[in-house]
Amino acid sequence: MKNIKLVINNELNREKEMFFIKKELQSILNLYAKMVSNGTWKDYSFSSGNREISFDVYQRASDKPVLRILKNLKPNYFNEKFLIKDKNGNILKKSENLNQLINKTSWNNLKLVK
Repeated sequence: MKNIKLVINNELNREKEMFFIKKELQSILNLYAKMVSNGTWKDYSFSSGNREISFDVYQRASDKPVLRILKNLKPNYFNEKFLIKDKNGNILKKSENLNQLINKTSWNNLKLVK
């Protein structure tokens, strides 16, 4: 056998923060399941970039998502870590805590742009 090394606290292990952590993803998927059962949302996708990761929500099989729940990887302000954006890229809500953002948003009254 070759020498195998165990690397702990590696500086290159920042990729964990490059996506939603398990609790964040669970909160988003619970919301998604609730909205699918209401018949409001139909499909979802993930997209990523250097500055943000997003959970994109589709009302139909259209080319643009109607809502995006974003995790800002390099926020300018502490309350801009999690954002909700509409189809045009306008920020509807922002918060430093994803659970608060999801719970305080009235999803049924949120107007989806067609």
